[in-house]
Amino acid sequence: MFNLIIHKMFRKISLLSICFYMASCSTVPVTGRKQLDFIPSSQLMTLSFDSYKQVLKDNKLSANQQQTAMVKNVGSKIKIAVEQFMKEHHLEAELKGFSWEFNLLESEAVNAFCMPGGKVAFYTGIMPICKDETGIAVVMGHEVAHAIANHGGERMSQGLIQQFGGVAIAVALQEKPKETQQLAMAAYGVGSTVFGILPYSRLHESEADKMGLIFIAMAGYNPQEAPAFWERMSALSKGKTPPEFLSTHPSHETRIKDLKSYMPEAMKYYTKK
Repeated sequence: MFNLIIHKMFRKISLLSICFYMASCSTVPVTGRKQLDFIPSSQLMTLSFDSYKQVLKDNKLSANQQQTAMVKNVGSKIKIAVEQFMKEHHLEAELKGFSWEFNLLESEAVNAFCMPGGKVAFYTGIMPICKDETGIAVVMGHEVAHAIANHGGERMSQGLIQQFGGVAIAVALQEKPKETQQLAMAAYGVGSTVFGILPYSRLHESEADKMGLIFIAMAGYNPQEAPAFWERMSALSKGKTPPEFLSTHPSHETRIKDLKSYMPEAMKYYTKK
């Protein structure tokens, strides 16, 4: 009798777990992968925008007008391409609440990121590797893809379960605001690893590569230039610690191979503008 009761309880718990998992899943555009996502978009956006304001407060905007203009120009084109892609695939609702912003920050860090809601920042340290607008587009498309795929929200969901036992984000924000914002920064790929949680997994990186190629192609940038950028980036890691931008990325050989395999699909979207 006791075993039967335990069995029924276990069955109910299992069913509840499955229901919670299914209710908390969303689908990544382009790849179709199911992902854990139980943070409401409105709360994710609020946390993202607050974090971005803090980043701008803690960093100085670049005084290089030419580079700043390039970042903003590329950002504008990528934004239009993303909105077009999402509209064509009847996913425009996924962009609700987006408030795009593109800034170049003065820092030797070789890094760039895009927070949920389209909040983009490049550091001046990555600009020499970008070389030109196409290089900037490669990075921009990749980082924006993280936001469109909701990788930050997925990492936040995983992090909340790992650190706070799956407590509601509203409770976490109220009771542990500092820790929650640190978790968000890590989930968005900003700053160093927090709580032992890497910003993005290699799966996320590969998804962002694939989606990013399509976005830059639609924006009028030749996706065939992407491998050259990653070769320049990879060269930085030879004989020394890899730049933060490469900390969780696939190996150089894997990335180049995957980019080439994605290229035929991306080229379908490419029209030189």
